Amino acid sequence: MPPVISTIVMFKLDGFRMMVRRDPAGVRLITRNGHDWSGRFPLIAEAAGALRARSFLIDGEAVACDRDGLPSFDRLRYRRGDGTVFLYAFDLIELNGEDMRRKPLEVCKSALSEVLLAKAGAGIQFNEHCDDLPADVLFRHACKLGYEGIVSNRLGSPYRSGRSRDWLKMKNPNAPAVTREAEEDWGRDKWR
Repeated sequence: MPPVISTIVMFKLDGFRMMVRRDPAGVRLITRNGHDWSGRFPLIAEAAGALRARSFLIDGEAVACDRDGLPSFDRLRYRRGDGTVFLYAFDLIELNGEDMRRKPLEVCKSALSEVLLAKAGAGIQFNEHCDDLPADVLFRHACKLGYEGIVSNRLGSPYRSGRSRDWLKMKNPNAPAVTREAEEDWGRDKWR
C-alpha cells in the first residue's frame, strides 16, 4: 500500500507575489523583479511596521478585492485602490534573525500566524490553510468562488523557492488569471 502523504491546502488568490521585509533599514515590499513597492501599497507597509518582531521576511500575495470581496487582478494592474491592497501571507522565511527555511512547513505557518495575530491589522492577513478537507473538495470551492485555484503543501517540508515536489499548484481553468496567462503568454520564459 502506498504511504499516505499529509498535506495542507490553501486557496491560491490572483494578485502580485510579494516579499515583505522588515529589518533595521525599515520596511520594504519586494516584487519578483526586485522593486520596492512600499509607497504603492501603504496598508501593507503600515501593517508590517506595526508587527511585534525585530525582523522578518514574509512571503505572500498582494491582493485587491472587488465590491463582493473577491480578488480582482485588474484592480491591481490598473492601480484602482492601491491604498486598500493587502497581503495574504502564506510563508515565513526569516524571523528575528532566524532563518526559517529549513524548518517544517507547519512550524513556519504557526510562527507566522502568531506574529500576525499579535498586531497585523488589515494590511496583512494570514492565508488560512485547511488540513481537514480533501483537496478535490477545496478545489471545487475555489473554482465556484472564481479563485485562481489551490496550493497543496506536504507537511514536514522545508521552504523552497521555485518549483518543488513538496507542493502542487492546481489552477482553476476558468479563473481570470489562467485565461489572462494564456491570452498574454504572461511570463512564460521569465519564470521557468
